[in-house]
Amino acid sequence: MKILVTGGAGYIGSVLVPRLLKEGHTVTVLDNFMYKQSSLLDCCVDPKLEVVRGDARDPALVERLMKTADAIFPLACLTGAPLCAMDPDTARGVIVDAVRKILKVKSKDQIIVYPTTNSGYGIGERDKMCTEKSPLKPVSLYGRLKVEAEETILQAGNAITLRLATAFGVSPRMRLDLLVNDFTYRAVYDRYLVIFEAKFRRNFIHVRDVAKAFSHALNNFEKMKDQAYNVGLSDANLSKWQLCEEIKKLIPDFYFVESDINEDPDKRDYIVSNEKIEAAGFRPDHSLQSGIVELIKAYKIIKRNQYANI
Repeated sequence: MKILVTGGAGYIGSVLVPRLLKEGHTVTVLDNFMYKQSSLLDCCVDPKLEVVRGDARDPALVERLMKTADAIFPLACLTGAPLCAMDPDTARGVIVDAVRKILKVKSKDQIIVYPTTNSGYGIGERDKMCTEKSPLKPVSLYGRLKVEAEETILQAGNAITLRLATAFGVSPRMRLDLLVNDFTYRAVYDRYLVIFEAKFRRNFIHVRDVAKAFSHALNNFEKMKDQAYNVGLSDANLSKWQLCEEIKKLIPDFYFVESDINEDPDKRDYIVSNEKIEAAGFRPDHSLQSGIVELIKAYKIIKRNQYANI
């Protein structure tokens, strides 16, 4: 297929695009390279790749690139609650308005696979799994914008939305501001961590399994279309404290403690069922523990500098 990936040089796109090329697809990446990343350099040798430096909010550019696309993966995003809170107007423009522009010019036969977030569940009921039928109660602007974009896409039809768990793992466009990546980095370099609201829980998924989920959705589109799917590790609904315990298994001298003199501005607290996408045949390849091992190796190569969204 011919696939247009907006934001294709980001944390997810930098893993997804090489996978799509390896699977034989022709891929056009639209990205503004706002982080000055060089994450797709190793793909440039592939004649099936086209790279366009531009803005996903540019309607004329997006319309031109969409003319030859069979499928569109709108990954372009100001990702995360802190970044969206810093620049709410740009966040809306990139997350919601850009999607509306895509839908305005999309033909009825073109496919959309869209990454939303399971942070839309906000604060779930204690010990009750959030399913795709659970109410969406996002607690951040980022969550609200992604929920709005998802609703718009599903109403338009011929689309699949993937409600991604908190991603972790190494990507050529690395991020250290994701929970597993951040906690592991602190364990490697600081050997200690002070946790706020340690009982808050969420679900996790390796970035390579996110890419796999996109591929799975594309290959099973007719069976899965016009629905939302949670994408996460079913054995990784963990609190922040439990996550630290998993890291300590691999870094024994990692010390962590909870403090009650401050609070986490991110109030998300929920556990998630991934049964629906598992019933559609999807299985992750990477465990949380294997991801932590991977990160420990990676942190011998990199240190915290440009590897974050803010």
